[in-house]
Amino acid sequence: MSIGLEHYLILSGALFAIGLYGALAKHNAIIILMSIEIMLNAASIALVAFSRYIVPLQYTGQVFAIFTMVVAAAETAVGLAIIIAIYRNRETIDADKIDLMKW
Repeated sequence: MSIGLEHYLILSGALFAIGLYGALAKHNAIIILMSIEIMLNAASIALVAFSRYIVPLQYTGQVFAIFTMVVAAAETAVGLAIIIAIYRNRETIDADKIDLMKW
């Protein structure tokens, strides 16, 4: 039995669902950021799988996956900086208690 495109897409869908649950159900800002990272990794797996199985000998999916990793790294750096700034001011990172945009 060989691993086909559907196996990678099932893995990608499962990872995306786990990340979506974590981003919507959790209250901790760091867990929300980690869940977004899981969702970006799921998208990268799908991109590489489509590139490998749909259009062989072209590396567009791999290139887009590398761009996704760069965006994820930048998002993590900026997100952690924002969380640290909020923690210094509010002394909490609970997403329900952060109301900086409210009057």
